[in-house]
Amino acid sequence: MPQPDVKDELYDAAYDPGSVEAGLDALDTPVNPSEGSLARRIAGRVLPPVVAIALLVAVWQALWAAAFWPEFKLPAPVDVWGQIWQLVTTGEILELFWVSVHRAVIGFAISLLIAVPLGLAIANISVVRRGIGPLVSGLQSLPSVAWVPAAILWFGLNDRAIYWVVLLGAVPSIANGLVSGLDQVPPILPRVGKALGAGRLGGIRYILLPAALPGFLGGLKQGWAFSWRSLMAAELIATSPELGEGLGQFLHNGMSLSDISMVFAGILLIFVVGVGIELLVFRPLENSVLRARGLTVTAR
Repeated sequence: MPQPDVKDELYDAAYDPGSVEAGLDALDTPVNPSEGSLARRIAGRVLPPVVAIALLVAVWQALWAAAFWPEFKLPAPVDVWGQIWQLVTTGEILELFWVSVHRAVIGFAISLLIAVPLGLAIANISVVRRGIGPLVSGLQSLPSVAWVPAAILWFGLNDRAIYWVVLLGAVPSIANGLVSGLDQVPPILPRVGKALGAGRLGGIRYILLPAALPGFLGGLKQGWAFSWRSLMAAELIATSPELGEGLGQFLHNGMSLSDISMVFAGILLIFVVGVGIELLVFRPLENSVLRARGLTVTAR
């Protein structure tokens, strides 16, 4: 009886359709490192930041207790918490958040309407890229706080001055993020879309923008960060009863009163808003984009 050829067996195993299909399915199956019980996943997400905050507060308390600096320079954590709790019990914290956050959101939305067409023009028109591209990059590197004095002289102490500073801080970052994302789109994609009958606007809407979405999302995150920092700089300098009291004005009042616990409370509230927008808005958007592209979303 003839013995089976080993080479033939290996060939049949390698080119068996069922084996190939199973291997492809295994490759397409996303690996989720966060699998496990619900309690374990929640603990894995919640415990690390809680432990980090606890360690930071412990170091802060130890430095305060050691009295390396006088108390008017480094307040006790309990004093800062007392300032925040007073804002919560009086309801003043809602007004602070509303005045600042709604300005930031409006300014960011207007910046988005301006930056998207600008970024598309820079990325797709060579003359515009050579003429305006360096100016946009220069504006991004220019600290937006430098525009506050000019904005006050142009518009006065009103919301228009603040929105102008926010726009100049956010528009360059969003536009450059979109340009960076579009530059990373493989050239074959627009050509394929054109061959399939996509027009200029259709190619932008259905091919370029979806393909550039990861880079554009990074530009949006950076644009929001610049928008928020520009707003705080404007509120710190442009102070007036007509503008209302936002977080920047609260921080300015603490400096004027030489109340270091009030200053630290303002810094912490500004930080909380920044982290909250990242966790509630941009991180879910980023995770959804990764899932839509079949990429594994790590525990974040």
